[in-house]
Amino acid sequence: MANVLTPQGEDFPRWYQDVVAKAELAENGPAKGSQVIRPTGFALWERMVDEMDDRIKETGTENASFPLLIPESYFQREAAHVEGFAPELWMVTHGGGKELEEKLAIRPTSETIIGEYMAKWVNSYRDLPLLLNQWCNVMRYELRTRLFLRSSEFLWQEGHTVHESYEDAHAFTLRILHDVYADFMENVLALPVLRGIKTEAERFAGALNTFGAEVLMRDGKVLQMGTSHELGQNFAKAFDIRFQGSDGKQQLGWTTSWGTSTRMVGGLIMGHGDDAGLRVPPRLAPVQVLVMVVKDSDEVQSAAKKVYDELKGDGLRVKLDHRGDVAFGRRAVDAELKGYPVRIEIGPRDLKNGEATVVSRIEGTKQTIPLGMLAEAVAAALEAAQMKLWDEALEFRETHTTDAATVDEAIEAAQHGYARLPWDACGVEGEKRAAGSAVTVRVLQREDGTVPDSLDESGLIAYLARSY
Repeated sequence: MANVLTPQGEDFPRWYQDVVAKAELAENGPAKGSQVIRPTGFALWERMVDEMDDRIKETGTENASFPLLIPESYFQREAAHVEGFAPELWMVTHGGGKELEEKLAIRPTSETIIGEYMAKWVNSYRDLPLLLNQWCNVMRYELRTRLFLRSSEFLWQEGHTVHESYEDAHAFTLRILHDVYADFMENVLALPVLRGIKTEAERFAGALNTFGAEVLMRDGKVLQMGTSHELGQNFAKAFDIRFQGSDGKQQLGWTTSWGTSTRMVGGLIMGHGDDAGLRVPPRLAPVQVLVMVVKDSDEVQSAAKKVYDELKGDGLRVKLDHRGDVAFGRRAVDAELKGYPVRIEIGPRDLKNGEATVVSRIEGTKQTIPLGMLAEAVAAALEAAQMKLWDEALEFRETHTTDAATVDEAIEAAQHGYARLPWDACGVEGEKRAAGSAVTVRVLQREDGTVPDSLDESGLIAYLARSY
């Protein structure tokens, strides 16, 4: 059967578009930059939400919901914030057929509206820390859009917190980066995360510091998968978030914000996909095992249903494909496209021999397994697939990271992955020069690979790359 996808090596952007369309993940919406996420794509996002939400709640954070429409005046309270987001705002000027007295922004992020209510809810140090998160949609005006990666409307989570001290806020910012974002991306998505601090040029508008979670895609470009922002007291001053300290004196709070979005679905596609389509890590996969009827008969249908019930009873996420009226080859190609980690094929010949064929999408293997040993074989195949994806992604990052001594060397190396350059040899001027070649400083790390507390530390290492 002819390849249904453009090969990655021939045209990576076209390959990406092919996967999104032919794996039935998403389509362009009717308004410029909007997207319709189809059930297969949304199932991936739902699994991401489930895994992330568990980790977020383990930090003590609670979910809430805040308005979509934000008065324009709220944005004007924090100068750097409004300056950073002004070009991206969508504004509502009319409601009910009448012109509004004050324009309303459709939230591009919610620091301002949540700051307003945090100020009401925080009165004493006993109210702290206040840890909030919401799962919602946001809108940002984009000239060039691409499904999942950059759209005018997208789904995300955004966390917002208030703390009693700088130390508490700083520690929580890094806890989100490491224990929520990196833990999820590495242990579930099987994507190695480069963690570090952002430069001033890449910092979130209005933040004291921004910490990033960056992942290298299979075309050598980098995707920012999540950010955690240390906001200092900037928003507390703007929104008068004050509390009475244990000493009885009024103090300003220290705030943070942090977010990830449906762009992680794009990262999953580009971080693991191959010329046959998606490769979904088993720990994430909405469908871990697809049980397929090869040729229709009552006996085969009954056996397939029994295998489905047994695996589902073991706690696996299983789907039964019993469509005897659809050609098996077509269904197998579709399963490859959608990246189901393991499929079990059962036909009359298999049934006669008391066995089934176990196919690993990620390892590319086929095994004939006795029906009574399927559960054990499937469990082993799923674990092996998860580890293989991780090992491949880690090796790819290591072989596409190059040490550079000058900005020019870094720009050249960044055409194929990460360029690692001492920040002292780059600096703000070098960063500007690299930007002229579409290369940015993704993050700064210490020499030992750990995350700096601030940009003031000496001896930092810059990681430069092309990015989405």
